[in-house]
Amino acid sequence: MRSDDRWLEWVKELQALSQSALAYCKDVYDIERFRRIREISACMMASLTELPLERVRALFTAESGYQTPKLDTRAAIIRDGRILLAQENSGLWAIPGGWCDADRSIAENVVKEAFEETGATVRPIRLIALLDRNRHLTPPYVCEITTAMMLCEYLGGSFRPNPETVGSRFFTLEEAVKLPLATGKTCVEYLELCFRAAADGRWQPIVD
Repeated sequence: MRSDDRWLEWVKELQALSQSALAYCKDVYDIERFRRIREISACMMASLTELPLERVRALFTAESGYQTPKLDTRAAIIRDGRILLAQENSGLWAIPGGWCDADRSIAENVVKEAFEETGATVRPIRLIALLDRNRHLTPPYVCEITTAMMLCEYLGGSFRPNPETVGSRFFTLEEAVKLPLATGKTCVEYLELCFRAAADGRWQPIVD
C-alpha cells in the first residue's frame, strides 16, 4: 500500500470513529472534542485529495449514527456474449447502476438503475459479487462503499433520454476493455468478472 493510501485509510477511520462517538456520547465536552476530530479529519482529507474543504466537510457530516458502508448496485446485463454498458454525459462507459435507495432491495434497485440508465428491462438472476469499491476502483472514495454486482437477464427495451446517460450499447469483452471507462464505477476487472459469472452456471459469489 502506498503512503498516500495509508493516510487516506487513517483519515477515514478517524472520521468514522468521530461520527460513531457523536452518536452515542452524552458528555458535552466529549461531543466538542469529537466534533473537532471530525473537522480535523475533513481538513486532512481535503489536503490529501485536493477536494474543496466544504465538499469534504459536507460529506463527513451528511450522516449521523454508527457509520456503515454505502451500498452501490450494478447490473451485469449479458446477452449473446455481449454486455450492456451505459455511456455517461462525460463520454465514459460504465456498468449501469447507482446508490441503493433506502426503500428498495438490491434486486429492485438493480432493475430500476438498469432501466433508468440504459432503457433495458431486466430480471436479476444471481449475485456475482459483493466488492469493496476502494480496493478495485480509482480514485479512492472518501467513505467506504460496497458494490453489489448482479447478473441480469435482458428482457428488452431501448435507450431513453435521461439526465445521467447519453446512450447504451452491447459490447464483447474484447471491445469493452478498450473503451474509455468511468473508472470510479467500472474497471476491466469488473468486466472480466461479469463475463466469468455469466459463463459459469454454478458461480459462487465473491466477497471481499
